[in-house]
Amino acid sequence: MEISVKIAWALLAVLHVMPALSAFVPGLIERLYGVSPDGEIGTLLVHRGVLFFAVLMVAVVAIFHVPSRRLASIVLMISMIGFLIVFWRAGMPTGDLRKIAITDAVGVLPLAYVCLNAWR
Repeated sequence: MEISVKIAWALLAVLHVMPALSAFVPGLIERLYGVSPDGEIGTLLVHRGVLFFAVLMVAVVAIFHVPSRRLASIVLMISMIGFLIVFWRAGMPTGDLRKIAITDAVGVLPLAYVCLNAWR
């Protein structure tokens, strides 16, 4: 079972790679979100990338460090389910946000698995 839990954590980490990379590769801001990395919105999206790098690192640590998994599961729940709630409250708009929402919705499956494992 431990191998499947590690795979689930790795899947959750992979889901956060592209948004995390936007902190280090500003051209991704334009590609992922259609916004120039310059200016106020671009700066916020670069900072968003930094925060996603933190979420990514939490998931990576959880792969190898069992005692961190409860806290890691909370961080990922806040990030992923929080976005899904925000998306829903915004009327579930189409376009790039919908792609992000679908990705997070698919990610809820490995998230639920790691949560059940961490909190059992």
